[in-house]
Amino acid sequence: MRYHVFKTAFGWCGLAWTDAGVARTVLPSASENEARRGIAAKAPNAAEGTPDALAGPIVAKMQRYFEGEREDFSEIPLDLGQMPPFNRAIYTAARVLRYGETTTYGGLAARAGFPTASRETGVAMGRNRVPLIIPCHRVLAAGGKLGGFSAPGGILAKQRMLALERARPPASDPAQESFAF
Repeated sequence: MRYHVFKTAFGWCGLAWTDAGVARTVLPSASENEARRGIAAKAPNAAEGTPDALAGPIVAKMQRYFEGEREDFSEIPLDLGQMPPFNRAIYTAARVLRYGETTTYGGLAARAGFPTASRETGVAMGRNRVPLIIPCHRVLAAGGKLGGFSAPGGILAKQRMLALERARPPASDPAQESFAF
């Protein structure tokens, strides 16, 4: 496994990959060292490397995304190793969410075929190894509330990413028409 730390308009990010696909991402951190520590914690056996034909375009897509460009990460190959079938199903369903589209944990659980597993879905999103590529920031708590976010910057980072995308709460929730940031 190799990794690369790079600057974006939101801060320093990290990407770890294998020949099979992206294995880990670190969302914007305040400093290069913080991003480096984050990727080292998530991919302790990875060696620093120059982005290759697989990673180079992904780094560029991530940089464009944080500059405010509409980017689609749904076709990026992933190498997530062994994981429970439930998590795999939830992540597959989350990858269908498009730029600016949101759903709730319960809505995502239902899309994945587990309509009563909203809490378990929240746990799976919290264990997401490749945030942004699997867009966990687009998954909200019931009632359109933001819910949690375990990436650097926490809930503020989630708010900034949703604002960048001009995201709206899920259409099924008429109680709130836009996010208040």
